[in-house]
Amino acid sequence: MQYTVQKLAQLAGVSSRTLRYYDEIGLLKPSRVNSSGYRIYGQAEVDLLQQILFYRELGMGLARIKEILTAPSFNKTEALHQHRRALGGQRRRLDRLIATVDATIAAHEGGYTLKNKDKFAAFKKQLVDENEETYGREIRAKYGNGTVERSNQKVLEMSPDQFEVVNRLNEELMATLKEGFKTGDPGGALGQKAADLHRRWLGSYWAEYSKEAHMGLAQMYVDDERFTAYYDAEQPGTAAFLRDAVRIYTGSQ
Repeated sequence: MQYTVQKLAQLAGVSSRTLRYYDEIGLLKPSRVNSSGYRIYGQAEVDLLQQILFYRELGMGLARIKEILTAPSFNKTEALHQHRRALGGQRRRLDRLIATVDATIAAHEGGYTLKNKDKFAAFKKQLVDENEETYGREIRAKYGNGTVERSNQKVLEMSPDQFEVVNRLNEELMATLKEGFKTGDPGGALGQKAADLHRRWLGSYWAEYSKEAHMGLAQMYVDDERFTAYYDAEQPGTAAFLRDAVRIYTGSQ
């Protein structure tokens, strides 16, 4: 079956303008343009649009989606399995958050007393689950199950104040990385500040720190496309910039 821009937009629940923009940036080209100048999309384009929308739903930027979909190693079936795992994780996180909201409502209405630590348990569990679902297999293979379990437990046992400190550290790290990347100098003041913030952020999760492990993790950010997608979401090349900054920070060769 074939679709015009308007019909495909209606089918997918997106705007015609979105499809035209995807064409302009080379993300989703029509199979052909007919004699009247209308873009025509076939089944292959329909399937590709579904993949694009899955990635968008997971918060991925268009530039990164294009890189993934055009990579020679891209596998449609494996991508769908990844989407399924990610969406399942989102559903479980939403279920926990809904349960926390319900408990908070009950506490406000006088049903029972909600302990402070329970008010934040869902958020900490969400953080642990997100990391496990996205990076767990690689991290466990690299550092061992024991190390990962201790790190997860450390997060779950954080007080609300400690949890807030970690979030602020991450926000400061990402902001510093953004500005440091613009300088193009990982050895500069901002690049090295980012590397130090990254070390401090890791200290919230790791039982002990080593320069070798720090460098190994920074290299993984470049080697694994999922880590790269996170850091490169706004500025492609940020993961490599952080890796280079950490290399200088740790004195690695």
